[in-house]
Amino acid sequence: MGTVTFSDGTQVPALGMGTWNLGDRADRRAQEIESLRAGLDLGLRVVDTAEMYGAGRSETLVGQAIAGRRDDVFLVTKVLPSNASRRGVAESCRASLRRLGTERIDLYLLHWPGAVPLEETVEGFERLKDEGLIGAWGVSNFDVDDMADLRRVSSPGDCLANQILYSLDYRGVEYDLLDDDRGQGVVTMAYSPLGQGGELLRAPVLARIAARHETALGPATPAQVALAWVLRQPNLLAIPKAASLPHQRENVAAADIVLTEADLAAIDRSMPPPRRKVPLAMI
Repeated sequence: MGTVTFSDGTQVPALGMGTWNLGDRADRRAQEIESLRAGLDLGLRVVDTAEMYGAGRSETLVGQAIAGRRDDVFLVTKVLPSNASRRGVAESCRASLRRLGTERIDLYLLHWPGAVPLEETVEGFERLKDEGLIGAWGVSNFDVDDMADLRRVSSPGDCLANQILYSLDYRGVEYDLLDDDRGQGVVTMAYSPLGQGGELLRAPVLARIAARHETALGPATPAQVALAWVLRQPNLLAIPKAASLPHQRENVAAADIVLTEADLAAIDRSMPPPRRKVPLAMI
């Protein structure tokens, strides 16, 4: 499995675990916790959540899943823009820490650009670092112009990551944002790398490519091909959600698929890369 290295030198596997919508149903709680713990057993390290997910229910579930295993986890959560004032980030951070059952968040992200001046949010983040409540900070859903604005109010290397929507059906960021992040030493985190609703995974080109590859679990699936396609990018950390143990194992096995030039060319013919600037997509 490949790795990514943040600007502070921290290195993590390039495949992590997302938790959007986890914790919303009591009847699925046990299998969701099992899935996260299995991911850690299989060598994953990054667990991503947010105060917005289920109004804190996702963070609470993550806290249960990582109890007794905190040292195995690189923990990421996010603050809502409406809470991103100096005082707000401090209050939100402490509330997240309580739900997560930990004393430190490894990477704290601003969920998307909002009305609070970025300078104020950055000040709040830096104070949390000074207090030892977070190890580092970053952003989410920031386009090229947003990242330029951020650089005007922060120092090089301060922002570790930019979490964005990136998958085969949302390729617009290939035009400029992926290179911009890479050039600035910012790791790109890809959420929803398998697309939305399953339509992407029914694409015939993915089925044809899957038929040519094997994984540790057996013949590759279209979902594994789609995830391997995202993971091929340098400086990119993918955080698909896996709500069950079989799904988690399938994601991990996808990390070992090496797509050929012919595979990539076939995908480009079916789902072309952008030829012009595309506004950043968000879900």
